[in-house]
Amino acid sequence: MNTNDLKVIQRLMEQARATWAELGTLLGLSAPAAADRVRKLEELGVIKGYAALIDPDAIGCGLAALISVTLDRPEQKLEFLETVNRLAEIQECHHIAGAEDYVLKVRCASTRDLERLITEEIKSLPGTRTRTTVILSTVKETPILPLKIERR
Repeated sequence: MNTNDLKVIQRLMEQARATWAELGTLLGLSAPAAADRVRKLEELGVIKGYAALIDPDAIGCGLAALISVTLDRPEQKLEFLETVNRLAEIQECHHIAGAEDYVLKVRCASTRDLERLITEEIKSLPGTRTRTTVILSTVKETPILPLKIERR
């Protein structure tokens, strides 16, 4: 991946609705050449998709929490991961090192929804234990990845 690829990625992380002309100007290329570069990055799987960033409070998903999950046995992993992928409230699932096996980032409408998610969905799986931390406020949350772009 070259500097121009990284510039495109950086700009699209910051403004996914950038036009081909804007990207072309950034790279010193024509709009069609910029479009070709983006399509190549999409085909390679570097750019995995595009999404609107939504204010969770504005749509009634203001309660955020981190749920640490411990599985008693490795053979419980498949059912757990299938459940994780099925539940829209679970935004992120990370396999982690340490005392727990996974940490989940979830968003719900209320403590009642969080309780249902934990007790009826996650803890109902055999051999699954949880530890939940409710997020009071968020200081920083970003989809922007740290890129090392050579400046010329």
